[in-house]
Amino acid sequence: MGAHPIKVGLAPIIIDLMKNNVITAVAMNGACIIHDYELSLMGHTSEDVDIELCRGTFGMAEETGKNLNRAINNGVKKGHGLGRAVGEHILKSRASYKQLSILASAARLNVPATVHVAIGTDIIHMNPAASGASIGEGSLRDFRLFSSIVSDLRGGVYINLGSAVIMPEVFLKAIAVTRNLKYNVKNFTAVNMDFIQHYRCRENVLRRPVLSGGKSYGLTGHHEIMFPLLAAAVKEGIK
Repeated sequence: MGAHPIKVGLAPIIIDLMKNNVITAVAMNGACIIHDYELSLMGHTSEDVDIELCRGTFGMAEETGKNLNRAINNGVKKGHGLGRAVGEHILKSRASYKQLSILASAARLNVPATVHVAIGTDIIHMNPAASGASIGEGSLRDFRLFSSIVSDLRGGVYINLGSAVIMPEVFLKAIAVTRNLKYNVKNFTAVNMDFIQHYRCRENVLRRPVLSGGKSYGLTGHHEIMFPLLAAAVKEGIK
């Protein structure tokens, strides 16, 4: 997933699906941890990029940069990937709204949660506490965990929810490495949900991975409308 589904309030629905064993793993880009953390801390997230960029204050919230980098640095030292590092940090914190955190819920429920980062794309990389070694090592660990999950995808469903670039690329490479290791990653269902069907999503989620077997669906619309409808239909179908 990308960060926009979190910004529009889908975290409680995603967490509910995790609790009901519908979602068995979560993978996200680096922006997700920022909005997930801010939701847990304040109950809301996001800022006016236009105004703050002109002022020179965009992305400079002290709590977000300092605390997330501390969580990453400490968690990676313990041997965790980024997802587990941030999830455990939020779970053990005194954040007033940590029940809204996907990563904290994943840590509590022992659901694999991975974070895939491109250095320089996220506001916490501007903070002096950012460590390229920790971010890189944690994200690489998460790629390997994600690949192990993809290796067992046969017969399952992969949903790319609102990530136009990072997650489609990561998914394609996970498919490549698991097939190279002779895992039978075929005959699954791939779904892309977004406002528009971007090139990488069409190619790296909907077309290339299922060429040797499987189905794909492109669902176009607003996340805050489409995903709750899908979640309700799935839960109704498994009663």
